[in-house]
Amino acid sequence: MIPGSPSIGAEMTITELDRVNAELGQDPQALIAWALTQGLRPVVTSNFAPYSAVLLHLVSQQRPDIPVLWIDAGYGTPATYRTAQEIIDRLRLNLVVYQPLRSRARREALEGPPPGLDEPERLAVFTREVKLEPFARAVGELKPDVWFTALRAESTATRAAMQPASINPDGMIKLTPLLHWSSKQMYEYCQQHRLPNNFDYSDPTKLEGHRECGLHLAH
Repeated sequence: MIPGSPSIGAEMTITELDRVNAELGQDPQALIAWALTQGLRPVVTSNFAPYSAVLLHLVSQQRPDIPVLWIDAGYGTPATYRTAQEIIDRLRLNLVVYQPLRSRARREALEGPPPGLDEPERLAVFTREVKLEPFARAVGELKPDVWFTALRAESTATRAAMQPASINPDGMIKLTPLLHWSSKQMYEYCQQHRLPNNFDYSDPTKLEGHRECGLHLAH
């Protein structure tokens, strides 16, 4: 752990943040341990996509009661929901679920299925409703000061430009401990710890693997 680190993200200087990334950015367990000393209300988000169990396992080992925030838009595959429940039960997660204000059934009865990439305006509205608004509501109510997320650099160009530790404009510390891990490392970790995993996953707000939905552009 880096001594003398401030306890509030907004007070951390760029130099101090650079030091954290240089010294701890390649060591997920050490970065998690440091981050858990930085705030009073840490949270880890998960969408239960492939390899989601890795970060949840690493963080819950150090803070078993940490809130696990799941923005459940209602569009997960059956396999995703089953695997999510396996992970929740196996790791005894302190799960907190936020959902859109309208159910999937109500939305589709009025507007039909989710829009495609050829309907950018409708897709933006859909994304705000099913993902961005529930997340903003969760942040407003939970008021986290430390946020763990499972982003990885190999997923998109935007994520490749990120650092393992950063500070949001509102002062929340954002941690991506697995940013530099490869899919091979993620797979091997799941195998080593016998963690549930599933590749039958779909996100209707992205539609393509390299596309950002906007959540990590705004936060």
